[in-house]
Amino acid sequence: MVNRRYVWLALAVLPLLCGSTTDSSRDTVPPQPPRFAPPPRGVLFADDFSKGLAHWRPDRADVWTVRHRALLADLPDHKQVRSLIWAGDSAWTNYALDFDVCMIRGVDKGAVVRADGDIGIGVDLRGGTYQDVLAYVRDWPVGKNSATNANATWNHVRVEAVDDHVRIWVNGDLRIDRTQSKAKRGRIGLAAYTGGSGECTVYYDNVIVTAR
Repeated sequence: MVNRRYVWLALAVLPLLCGSTTDSSRDTVPPQPPRFAPPPRGVLFADDFSKGLAHWRPDRADVWTVRHRALLADLPDHKQVRSLIWAGDSAWTNYALDFDVCMIRGVDKGAVVRADGDIGIGVDLRGGTYQDVLAYVRDWPVGKNSATNANATWNHVRVEAVDDHVRIWVNGDLRIDRTQSKAKRGRIGLAAYTGGSGECTVYYDNVIVTAR
């Protein structure tokens, strides 16, 4: 008969011998998100994820879940891995996207507006040592500016796409105001990206799209 005490001892020691691959920081509970408060009119889309992912289409089902009453994206720990989750209407033209985001692990988080095929206006809010926000259409840069956004903290982003203008606010401060002529219409997407840091655990909440 196998002595159960030695079986449990072996199981306890095994991770120490082989090296643990579990990063407990990815299970960090985010702070309470801001209150969900859509405006009284002009709303094209609004979601606080209280009904799960009913209105969303992820490109990878194993990345996106609802946890702690918010949308969670958790990617494998490898560099340059990405995933997107989509919502909205390809016919949308002039609109603003508001969302709250809380990065737990990693640097890169953000969204896409006017996404139609392989064209869209991407927004990357970078934490860590970067502390900035970037806007781009495919490989073409649109704008870049500094933007303070600490991890384990909810940050609010607003992206306006009106005619050829792109305006981006971070925590109430206008950081990018530029023109672009390539992305004309399309849906929205939220992004998860490990980038060069090789990790990404990020929460999103309070997604609101309003006509402009």
